[in-house]
Amino acid sequence: MVVHGDVSDEDLRRVLEEFTGEIHQKPPLRASVKRESRKRTIYYVDLLERDANRVLFRVGCQAGTYIRKLCSDIGEVLGTGAHMQELRRTRSGPFTDMTGLHTLHELVDAQARFLEGDETMIRRLVRPVEEALEYIPKICIRDSAVDAVCHGAPLAVPGIVSVEDPFSKDSTVAIMTLKEEAVALAKSLVSSESVIQQEKGIAAKVMRVLMPRGTYPKMWRD
Repeated sequence: MVVHGDVSDEDLRRVLEEFTGEIHQKPPLRASVKRESRKRTIYYVDLLERDANRVLFRVGCQAGTYIRKLCSDIGEVLGTGAHMQELRRTRSGPFTDMTGLHTLHELVDAQARFLEGDETMIRRLVRPVEEALEYIPKICIRDSAVDAVCHGAPLAVPGIVSVEDPFSKDSTVAIMTLKEEAVALAKSLVSSESVIQQEKGIAAKVMRVLMPRGTYPKMWRD
């Protein structure tokens, strides 16, 4: 970020601290979404380095936060104005720039080796979908319920074996097999506590199927 005037380190740190927590933000003019105020959470803002008016800082934020707008808002509170000079995304969910970045050249080489019968490189580059679900609450289901969910059927309580993480109603949950394979993403219709207490009823509505149909045997009637 470039600050448009003189500001002390103390004032800069104080203002950055003010932007942690829940903030209201309106997307910039050049945005792909409607320009209306919305709430976003800033988990932390760490000042890393400073060279005169150039400020290097790290932000942990909720998806959908505009860092360009954040810089502008910080400058407004400072009373000097500010703009974003450069942005680097270092993390998205469980993936970081230290573990998950590869070039297209590496991917092309991996595909060529795969076609020659060597899967080693492509398995290192293309990660299992389960790794992307690390921070999503999970529901483990019976083998007999897997293919029905793969066909888009809602998840009934009798098909559930266990709930790994607590969740509230209307949460996004990952439906998993007993072998910890991803079956689908779903929207919970009840809380995790209700799932444990109920013996029947619909627990979740499937939003996106991840496992191909027929991976598990069909054990349901048309």
